[in-house]
Amino acid sequence: MRALITRPRAEAEALAALLGERGIEAVIEPLIEIAHSAAVFPSLTGVQAILCTSANGVRALARASAERALPLFAVGDATARAARAEGFRQVESAGGDVDDLAYLVGRRLKPQGGKLLHIAGSVVAGDLAAALAAEGFAVERAVLYDANPAAALTIRTAQSIASGEFDFALFFSPRTAAIFARLAEDAGVREGLRPSVAVSISAAADAMLADLPFRDRVIAEAPTQAALIACVERLVRQSARGAA
Repeated sequence: MRALITRPRAEAEALAALLGERGIEAVIEPLIEIAHSAAVFPSLTGVQAILCTSANGVRALARASAERALPLFAVGDATARAARAEGFRQVESAGGDVDDLAYLVGRRLKPQGGKLLHIAGSVVAGDLAAALAAEGFAVERAVLYDANPAAALTIRTAQSIASGEFDFALFFSPRTAAIFARLAEDAGVREGLRPSVAVSISAAADAMLADLPFRDRVIAEAPTQAALIACVERLVRQSARGAA
């Protein structure tokens, strides 16, 4: 079995290793390149907690600041693991999406405790600040990185798609799914997707693939990497039973 991973390289390499443990060969095709911003890091005076909605945000934060003691709330488990790996000492995971993160923060913190600092990229999904403002929190967004879209599929990946070599294509955000749809069209390889199953982390990501001729499109049961991997494992088992 062969899977195409469209995540930025840092996350893709860790995912490829997990898939390899399950006997699935992974091909990494980053559709977004992360570039750290030269923006001045804001003051942490009066900040009661830091919010990170991606592992890229965690890494950008770690580059920009030596602070490791403030509580850090992560959108999901992968982001929380990245925060712990960077030395942050008080880390909690919402285990889901931006709405789950807003809910967790609302249960753990009080607005009067101080403002919240959201570490973000130049493009964000959802409106975390608005959700928390509705609960009375003051949220400051620090844009510490840019997520630049790929200009084209690599020649090797385009050839593999055209030859129908992928069993799965994995998508972790609406933006990467939309970029893939555009680049597959540009490369003229959309027909090569007919043997493949698209596995998306959310319905929003899946919707970006609606015009592509995948054999099937499946959405993970939760917006987490673990749920997406579980989805792939289930599809592999189903394939094995069908071949028996």
